[in-house]
Amino acid sequence: MYTTSNLLILFSCLSLAIVSSAYQTAPASFNVLFTTTKGSFNLYVNRSWAPNGADHFYQLVQSEYYNENAFFRVIQSPTPFVAQWGISGSPEISEKWNITIPDDPIFQSNLPGTVTYAAEMNGTMACCRTTQLFINYVNNSRLDAMGFVPFGIITKGFNVTMDFYSGYGEEPDQTEIYSEGNPYLEKNFPLLDYIVTANVV
Repeated sequence: MYTTSNLLILFSCLSLAIVSSAYQTAPASFNVLFTTTKGSFNLYVNRSWAPNGADHFYQLVQSEYYNENAFFRVIQSPTPFVAQWGISGSPEISEKWNITIPDDPIFQSNLPGTVTYAAEMNGTMACCRTTQLFINYVNNSRLDAMGFVPFGIITKGFNVTMDFYSGYGEEPDQTEIYSEGNPYLEKNFPLLDYIVTANVV
């Protein structure tokens, strides 16, 4: 006969089992081919650079999370900075994956072509990485001390990423993207570039 405490223990164990079964450890290294509206680029991921970030990214790609994501924040002026993406075009999918991952220590610097998790500006950069990523267009090593941890580097097609439409700068409202998805972007920022597919190759 189950007591209340036994049922709570059983429920906790089942919950942990569900989480564990959904978790995937990434390979030691792997490549992801991004096909975009401007062309393709290849991202090489080295798990030793950022294990938590690499594992989470691997899960997201395998779940097709990044398909049809917009590059909603592309900063080229007055000087090149970053291209950012990672909010799903579907609010329901964004909500499902809106969980933070543990921090990783810095092993690699934010150099040109590296890819890093974005983080919410909440006074501290600790424990606030979810799904958003950015490509470093230039040497952004000043971001290292702020806790931005690269987990991969673009090995082919970096020139493609430099061509993403940047005319809107930081105008797209991230809160609106989360709540309305791609229809908000398509209506208000029709020239944005998008990921078509992202696949482990």
